Amino acid sequence: MQISAQELAHVLQAEIIGNPEVVVNKLAKIEEADKNSISFIANPKYEQYAENSHAGILVVNSDFECVNNNGTTFLKVKDAYTSFTVLLEKFAAVINQKVGIEQPSFIGQSTEHGEALYLGAFAYVGNFVKIGENVKIYPNSYIGDNCVIGDNVTVFAGVKIYNDCKIGDNSIIHSGAVIGSDGFGFAPQADGSFKKVPQTGNVEIGKNVEIGANTVLDRATLGSTVIKDGAKIDNLVQIAHNVEVGENSVIASQSGVSGSTKLGKYVMVGGQVGFVGHITIADGVKINAQSGVSKSIEEKGKAMSGSPAEPFRQHYKNQAMIRKLPEILNRIQKLENKTNK
Repeated sequence: MQISAQELAHVLQAEIIGNPEVVVNKLAKIEEADKNSISFIANPKYEQYAENSHAGILVVNSDFECVNNNGTTFLKVKDAYTSFTVLLEKFAAVINQKVGIEQPSFIGQSTEHGEALYLGAFAYVGNFVKIGENVKIYPNSYIGDNCVIGDNVTVFAGVKIYNDCKIGDNSIIHSGAVIGSDGFGFAPQADGSFKKVPQTGNVEIGKNVEIGANTVLDRATLGSTVIKDGAKIDNLVQIAHNVEVGENSVIASQSGVSGSTKLGKYVMVGGQVGFVGHITIADGVKINAQSGVSKSIEEKGKAMSGSPAEPFRQHYKNQAMIRKLPEILNRIQKLENKTNK
């Protein structure tokens, strides 16, 4: 993909400082960029690279002082990070312009799909599936019977979507993710064994959702496990049966949400956080990494930390007190020694 500074300025509504005719064909980190590259500076710690950068084009914030010894053209924008994200989307769209059905692949009976479908080799699409327009299903993926896939969905290689699941428009599911596997439901028996409880529900993923690689969303026992519009779930996350994740909530890697727990809107969950089942997390709650959430959080916007999770300021006060324990114990010992004389 080749594009000029003039064309980019039109897309980004940018002010051009330098040659508007310069052409680039790739994206690069600023410290590695050459004359064919476009890069950006949003973080002040990278400003040191600007003066000697060899980048063809640099996207910078509007208040940045543009000085360069190598003929770099600058595009001044309101928010360099957001603008560069727009460029990443444009380049990614060009890279992923795959269309057509590769062979060998399989499409079941009474399955429907819209225009511009890409179905990679060795992909399997079951019976009575409905697939929207501009959907990309990469090789070795599996779509079970009766699934519904919205418009502009991307299913990367090796994804498994079990029967009856629904994926909303513009969502992305990364390689190795499993959508709709059985929830962890077993009834203890008198002889100490466990009888499997059939998991008869499904998973419903909303619009503009992103599911990371090797993440697992279990199907509901009854009803649906629900990931609502705009939610972002990182790699290696476990979402158990009948969980609800609210709109625009984010969950970082290696976290696990136990069955029937409900996360509200705009919840932010750090890495390696664990939730017990059947609790409710209010809108806007922030939970620090490696916290253990053992009860409902009812106050909106609350920040929590630790295991068991508690208000983060209290958590750090407690941590400070714990660090002082050796000193306190030493002082107590000295007092006891004096008293016993």
